[in-house]
Amino acid sequence: MNPALIEELSRRIGALLPDSLRKDVESSLHGIVQDTLGKMNLVTREEFEIQAALLQRTREKLDRLEKTLAELEQSRADAPFSDGGDSV
Repeated sequence: MNPALIEELSRRIGALLPDSLRKDVESSLHGIVQDTLGKMNLVTREEFEIQAALLQRTREKLDRLEKTLAELEQSRADAPFSDGGDSV
């Protein structure tokens, strides 16, 4: 998680408090937010984009394999039966 974002969030919330409480609350809030976000199993944008690209390549490969299978099935359906051979 982006530490600058956590710091900014803590600072903004802290700005709403009286000066006497601000430092203590900002420090506590910073830790709470960081712990909470850490437990959420979030991924970075870079990790997300890598996985999205991998998924796209996998989909393209699946499309090619499905097309090849359909062509093989069609060629088998169009082929004459063999003499005495087992056909499955």
